[in-house]
Amino acid sequence: MALAESRARRDAQSVPSEWIRRIHPAAALLLALLIIMPAIANSFILVQIFAWSFILGMIALSLMFLAGYGGMVSLAQMTIAGFAGYMVAIFGVHGEPAASIGWPWWVAVPIALVLAMIFGAIIGALAVRTEGIYTIMITLAIAAAFFYFTNQNYAIFNGHTGISSIPTPHLFGVNWHNAIPFYYLSLLWATLAWGAVTWLSRAPFGLALQGIRDNPRRMAALGFNVNAHRIAAYVVAALIAGVGGILLVWSNGQVAPGTVNVGAAIDILVIAVVGGVGNPIGPFIGAFIYAILKTFALDILVTLALDGNRFRLLIGLGFLAIVFFSPDGVIGLWNRWRNRGTLARVPSGGGGHG
Repeated sequence: MALAESRARRDAQSVPSEWIRRIHPAAALLLALLIIMPAIANSFILVQIFAWSFILGMIALSLMFLAGYGGMVSLAQMTIAGFAGYMVAIFGVHGEPAASIGWPWWVAVPIALVLAMIFGAIIGALAVRTEGIYTIMITLAIAAAFFYFTNQNYAIFNGHTGISSIPTPHLFGVNWHNAIPFYYLSLLWATLAWGAVTWLSRAPFGLALQGIRDNPRRMAALGFNVNAHRIAAYVVAALIAGVGGILLVWSNGQVAPGTVNVGAAIDILVIAVVGGVGNPIGPFIGAFIYAILKTFALDILVTLALDGNRFRLLIGLGFLAIVFFSPDGVIGLWNRWRNRGTLARVPSGGGGHG
């Protein structure tokens, strides 16, 4: 027993160094490119494409963490993100007649994140009692219920109008609502979220969660508390989604029921699936594709002399094509292309001359 515990501690301590060694050079190159992006792109591209991709990617990453490592598909991640955004507005400062406590952002943000994690724990406690399609349905029901609640509550959430005039923090003499500072702020938190999920996937908690995903009965027999691990995963995912929700609110300067409607919840699922739920970078790829299509789909339709109201159809067809050719998303396409290139370079064996 002592030998097993010593080995487990040694394995846990080796996880960070192993994680650092396994960072792909392509990831470092991509990060370097993103760091210099403000020198290449204009303000519109920085905010409407890249910052939006980082934010939506973080929210989709929280779903990927649950689905990819825990086997739990949650449609309530956008709801948690919107909840955190509402909490920042309510505990902070805004310009609507709804309730406002008026605390500074550095007080309102931690409170919003803690409440988002509690909300995620409650959702997890309800969802872990179900499996498969029933988990999807119960989280979808929570998302729909929260949407209608915010839409009809005026005293706290200001009803269908939502809460606007939410200021972005000024820190170190910088207005973080400006394009370049907000781009770097979004990039920072997206990188931290990606790094945290990548590390957790190889940490003892993440490995136990994947074991529970594959065989919960065996993990329970080994002494693991299955439901506790699953609920903890919901809490971690809620923290990631909450940070993304706060950044989304700061980007738009407002939060409304439309932010948390059922369509937005499904969009997060589509983003995660298109990018790929088997790798933490997948949700960001899916979010980038989504941002590109949603930003330029209308222009493409107008150029083709088609009805501009059909831009959602173009977005849907784009995602359908990706999922049709690769059920495991863009990451799956990349892996198959890379493996095919590797196999092509391997010389065939077994051939003789006689």
